[in-house]
Amino acid sequence: MSTIRLGQRSCRPLPAGTPPLTQAQIGARLAQLPGWAYRDGAISKTFACGSYAATIAFVNSVAAIAQHEDHHPEMLVGYDRCRVAYCTHSIGGLSENDFLCAARIEALCRI
Repeated sequence: MSTIRLGQRSCRPLPAGTPPLTQAQIGARLAQLPGWAYRDGAISKTFACGSYAATIAFVNSVAAIAQHEDHHPEMLVGYDRCRVAYCTHSIGGLSENDFLCAARIEALCRI
């Protein structure tokens, strides 16, 4: 499973009772996402954007991905950076959807 493959797939609804990913599954997926880290039950990365306008443009791009995938991250926005964090609250942990969205953001940053 490559980052590009992850980024080309879409999130799917998770039925009640879906178990969160295991530590091994999380580690394998994180290895494909440079700069992302697992901490406090979520995966996150801080993106340096260079200016306030660039940061807001980045936030809006992440928001468009979130709306399209119906999977919304926590974002902490500063003047020239944005921290993006994903966790699937409905299952109480991380799901494939978190990694799919993170990969889409990574693809966005390569454009």
